[in-house]
Formats: sequence, C-alpha cells, structure tokens
Amino acid sequence: MRICNLGSLNIDRVYGVEHFVSAQETVLATKYERFLGGKGLNQSIALARSGGTVFHAGAIGPDGMSLRQLLEENGVDTRYLKDTHAASGHAIIQVNASGQNCIIVSRGANAEILPEDIDRILSDFGQADLLLLQNEISNVDYAIQAAKARGMSVAFNAAPVTPELHTYPIDLVDYLIVNEVEGLSLLGTEACGEESLLHSLCRKYPSVTVILTVGEKGSYWGQGDEMLHQEIYPVSVVDTTAAGDTFCGYFITSIAKGKCPKEALRIASLASSLAIGQKGAACSIPTMQEVTAFGQSKGIPSEWLIG
Repeated sequence: MRICNLGSLNIDRVYGVEHFVSAQETVLATKYERFLGGKGLNQSIALARSGGTVFHAGAIGPDGMSLRQLLEENGVDTRYLKDTHAASGHAIIQVNASGQNCIIVSRGANAEILPEDIDRILSDFGQADLLLLQNEISNVDYAIQAAKARGMSVAFNAAPVTPELHTYPIDLVDYLIVNEVEGLSLLGTEACGEESLLHSLCRKYPSVTVILTVGEKGSYWGQGDEMLHQEIYPVSVVDTTAAGDTFCGYFITSIAKGKCPKEALRIASLASSLAIGQKGAACSIPTMQEVTAFGQSKGIPSEWLIG
C-alpha cells in the first residue's frame, strides 16, 4: 500500500525554558535550537523510517529547500511538493525543564494548498492507497472527500484543534488519530476518562476506527464496541515534540503492512517512547532497526515487529 501524506512542513525554532511563559511575563531562554519539522514532515519521516512507501505532498517557500532535502535523504518521494512564493511554515516551541512542550504554528506555505493541487496529486492514487492528513494545511475537508471519491483509505490526525475542525467530514475517514484534547474538542465536552472518551468518539463516528493517545497512560484503539489498550514503554523524557507524529507514522505503516491493530499499537508505542528520549522533532524519530532492538530489550520477539 502506497501512502500519500498531504501534510505540513515547518522550520522549528525551539526555546528551552524553566517554565512556560505566562501572560505579561518575559523569560530568558536557557537555550535555542533550530530544527526541521511540522507534523506532516515528521510523519513522513516516521513513515519512511518504519519501512513505508511514502510520497509527501505539500508546499514550501523559497526558504524551504532544506525541508525538501531532509525528506529525500530519508527516502520520501517529493514529486508532489509544491514551491510557492510564501514563507515556509514555521513553529515556535517552548520546552520546559521536564521536557514537556507548547507550540505556536504559523502555516505560511502550508496554507497555499488549493483544491486543484489536491486533484492533481490524487489523480495518481487509487483504491490500494492511503491518504494521511493532519490539520496544519488548507483544504483538508476537500482532500478527505476527494480521496474517498477515488476509493482511497484516509487517515486523519486531527491536530491541531482549529474552528474549522468541526466542519470536516470526519465520518468519511477510515482512521481518526487524536489525543485527549483533540478528542474532547470533537465531542464538545469536558474532561472524562480515557475509555469513556474513546467509546464516545466511536459512537459519534461509528464507521471510523479511532486511535486515542493518552501520554504516559498509553494508547487506545477503538472500533464500534471493541477496544484495545497499549501501555507505554517508559524512558527518561527529554523532549516530547515528535512523540505523537512518530506514533502516527509507525502506526499507519504497520497497518499498511497488514499488521493487526494490537501489533500496530505495540510498534507505534515502542517508536514514540524512543522519540521522547531524544531532543528535536524529525531528528528524534527512530529507525525500524532501532525500534526492533528496543523491542527485543523489552522481551518482544523481532518477528512480532518486522515484516
């Protein structure tokens, strides 16, 4: 199964801070670093490093050649990457002393993806292929409908939360991947337990397979009345920036390779655990070889992970 990831590409500016800045507060950064990222780019690299056949479709500005180069260095096909006159997307990321992060994103060229671009891209894909989307680009709703019209499978990582999110035809997607904040926003409700949240999402979208990530509490898979839970593999937390993107990429590749949901959750959990043990975004995403070795160190046979 080929995977077309129609997603964002950002230049990440990361500031180390003792605590997240509050209103009317100025803080001194403990360090500054620049990385290449964006949920789309991160997930394409995770897809490629996990062994997926991945095409990245998106848009960059004149400052974005390093983004294209990084994708190509990781084996991602960039023939559907559009050059624009807008600045490439960028993100400002605060990472606090415990390794948690908060992120501000400017879409830049990511907002330059037009319906005609989507039609041109998807004309090369069909029923045996999967479209992966996040919520950092323009015309997500059109992309979902266009992909389904071509018979493609669609996976949607509903991040970040925006006002437009609630207008999307999410009932058309095959896989909905959310964390607790995103899941609660889709339901329009206040905090509830993880299992209750999962069941509520499955009831709202009865034809959709829901994957819910809950940080240190692990991840869940839900379909109708069925549910699976996967615990995390604890590591020392360094930076959680790309943990969710790593999980998403490894999960989708596992499904594309024919892994069952339980195996896909296990592989994605191992990979995301390794990612939070490294700093940065794309550069923290592990290879399948590293994930397999980590799994073996946890007593998981390699044949359960590869293939």
